[in-house]
Amino acid sequence: MSQTFAQISDPHLSSLEGVSARDLLNKRVLGYLSWRRKRRFEHRAEVLQALQRDLQHFSLDQLLVTGDLTHIGLPQEFEQAHTWLQQLGEPGQVALVPGNHDTCVADDWDKTFGLWQDYMASDSGPTDRISHAGTFPSLRVRGDIAFIGVSTGCPKPPLMATGTAGASQLSRLPALLEDAASKGLFRVVYLHHSPLPGMEKWRKRLTDAAAVQAVLSGHGAELILHGHGHRAHYNELSTRDGVTPVIAVPSASALGLHGADVARYNCYSVDRIDSGWRVEIMPRCYQLATGEFIQGENKTVLLKR
Repeated sequence: MSQTFAQISDPHLSSLEGVSARDLLNKRVLGYLSWRRKRRFEHRAEVLQALQRDLQHFSLDQLLVTGDLTHIGLPQEFEQAHTWLQQLGEPGQVALVPGNHDTCVADDWDKTFGLWQDYMASDSGPTDRISHAGTFPSLRVRGDIAFIGVSTGCPKPPLMATGTAGASQLSRLPALLEDAASKGLFRVVYLHHSPLPGMEKWRKRLTDAAAVQAVLSGHGAELILHGHGHRAHYNELSTRDGVTPVIAVPSASALGLHGADVARYNCYSVDRIDSGWRVEIMPRCYQLATGEFIQGENKTVLLKR
């Protein structure tokens, strides 16, 4: 029996209208200037409204949001994003990991990520409610699928959009992968930055990509999903269990005005077969002419396990 889920990324859905100068006395000023100059024209509310309409056509076992819901991580943006998440679905239906824009600077947990905690939490709930340390890697099991979230968002110096998974998450990730494999589950690892070294510019890279890749290669996963680059990519990673697709989606709200891809998201259908798994990748692509999402070109991947 098929299971279906979807991934959206980098919606940058919040508005910075009315932000005070006091809020910008740090790295956030650079992000604000970027929003004033181009991002407010590129990332559009009407595209996200079309996306929400399109999602209603599918019965999803899980919706994944791979970061950058905000522009500069202000508390007012977290409130806006929380309202949007509630419109997408209940916390059990929607799972997210933060991106570098969400973690632009360190801020009060209760006024920022505390608002999203239930959407980031594992099925068992968070072990604490004051930091990412007790939240990631997260685990949600839906039928035959284990969704494993890795946070790569953390404050970085000005002009840097890098991410880091960190030793603490990487020390716990192998056990989640191994336990899911022992139960015969289809393992989906989702994160914001690409886990493949060399895929992003130096200032946008995952700083410990080599370590993340080593864990994934050594312990296996069936599918790896990320965002961050605002472009669609299909790559593959060799693991102990065979070849694993590594798939990136563009921003879910982009008009493609500055060379990035126009908004798109992916739906996935997973079936267990005798030799392993069949994965149907079903892109949903925004059409500038009609203001709606339509079906792109499907891709079928057979994973021998």
